[in-house]
Amino acid sequence: MLLATSMLALLRPTALHAQETELRGEVSETAILTDQQRKARQLALAAQGQQAPTSAAQDNAPARTYLPASAGAVPDDTDTDAATGSVFDPPSATDDTSADTPAPPKPRRRPSTARQNAADQAKDKAADKSKKKKSTSTTGATATTGAATTDTTASTTDDADTTEADQEAANRRAVTIDSVDRQKLDPGAERTASIEGQDKKADDDPFAATGVKWGSFVIRPTIEQGLTATSNGDASSAGTSALLSETALRFSAISDWRENSATIDGYGLFRETVSGYSVHNEQGRIEGQLNVDLDNELRAIAKLGYEAVPESASSPDAIAGVNTQPLRQTVDGSLGIEKEAGKMHYALTGAVTHDFFGDAELSDGTSLSQKDRDSTLYTATLRTGYEISPALTPFTEIEVGRRTYDQRIDNEGFERSSTRLGARAGLELDMGEKLAGEFSAGWLREAIDDNSLEAISGATVNADLKWSPERGTTIGLTGQTTVEPTTTADQSGDILYSGRLTGERQIRANLTGNAALGLDWRDYIGVDGHDMTLSAEAGLTWWLNRYAGLTTRVRTEKLTSNLPGRDYTANSIFLGVKVQR
Repeated sequence: MLLATSMLALLRPTALHAQETELRGEVSETAILTDQQRKARQLALAAQGQQAPTSAAQDNAPARTYLPASAGAVPDDTDTDAATGSVFDPPSATDDTSADTPAPPKPRRRPSTARQNAADQAKDKAADKSKKKKSTSTTGATATTGAATTDTTASTTDDADTTEADQEAANRRAVTIDSVDRQKLDPGAERTASIEGQDKKADDDPFAATGVKWGSFVIRPTIEQGLTATSNGDASSAGTSALLSETALRFSAISDWRENSATIDGYGLFRETVSGYSVHNEQGRIEGQLNVDLDNELRAIAKLGYEAVPESASSPDAIAGVNTQPLRQTVDGSLGIEKEAGKMHYALTGAVTHDFFGDAELSDGTSLSQKDRDSTLYTATLRTGYEISPALTPFTEIEVGRRTYDQRIDNEGFERSSTRLGARAGLELDMGEKLAGEFSAGWLREAIDDNSLEAISGATVNADLKWSPERGTTIGLTGQTTVEPTTTADQSGDILYSGRLTGERQIRANLTGNAALGLDWRDYIGVDGHDMTLSAEAGLTWWLNRYAGLTTRVRTEKLTSNLPGRDYTANSIFLGVKVQR
């Protein structure tokens, strides 16, 4: 009995040892991977304070089965009733493929150590990334069945990488405001030009006056100061050489209104003797123009001006033997209405000009009144034009007027008031910057109320043209016919024809040249007399900068007449400084 008990005690441990070391056999790689993933998920959920869910895949996972390592480890009798409950009984075989428990996999060779380590690293990386995911749906998606392959694990790892990248982009730390300025510059990068230098349009005239803003007007003032050396101080038959100080002030103002427009122009000229022949001369003019667009294709043009000029020593009405010629002042204004009806152009203009004279200062200190020369001229002009093309518009004009003297009978006993009537035809040109302006020719007659005086009549020529053959060059032609009444006894007056051809050339950006030729012809009425005046002038202006420059000009003038005591010649040169704004 004792011997049987000892043998039983020795045999039982041996069987248990064989079961653990020799009879257990190999476990499949899939089962090992599945077990490691399950443990990793449990650890991740435990760290987040959640409970591991029980999925259908876990419920349906096959149980690992004991597989004997060698034949004879279990009884060969497979008909033994499973109810015995022995741990050595194998599972019952079945042909039903729909059974919940599949057949055990075929034993496979255990993977190598390097391969196993690589698989373990992949599992650890997947576990670390799954900790960062806060959605349980991702956890459920990573759960696989016992038959899942390594490719499923790789797909889950890629999804985790994408989710991590999105989360890192969302949680990226904001940069500082000046981080861009602190970036290192590329030494090979091309330098960017300044903002002012990009696509900046060059000035057509870089030395032109910029102007001063004053309300809704832009004013461009200019002052010119210099010395004039002349061979004839006052341009008269008795004049001699002199050195004169000459100051000229000029300005122009242009409105910047949206629809209508206005301009104001003026000048002042002051000449004083420095040495030589005594000259004291002051003159100036200011005039303005307003253009207003009305309804029904109507346009109104209003003008107003004032001028103060001393009587010229070469004038037919100049008084001999005086210290100062009388000052002639003129106030003039006009109002015109223009209308365009298809190709027909109509314009009606009314004008008023009033002349009044100051006293002449005689050499003996007394003064001589000139009140009998004060007069007012009223005129009305009707123009009709037909537009042949946008560049050519021929026109005709009819003028009627009345000149009245403040003193109905002058100091010599003549009634000087007169009636005016004139007609002319001309052509308007509008070719843009190339050629613009108009010219006309006609006849004018002014009949004096005193029957003993002959009417002033004659042909009229008027022109105002600007031609630019090329950029920087401007050619101008002006012509005017003026009736000059007089209070000289037994004389009616004269007709003065004035023509002037001017040219201006921008030689360089800072160097401008100008030239002018003039011709005046005066035809006396009632006497066989005439005057002809020829003049020529050339000048240069060198701009030091946009606001100041040096200017010079030379001029010659010669008057010849068939009347005694009127011829003279005057040559002069001017040198000075010109300042503009």
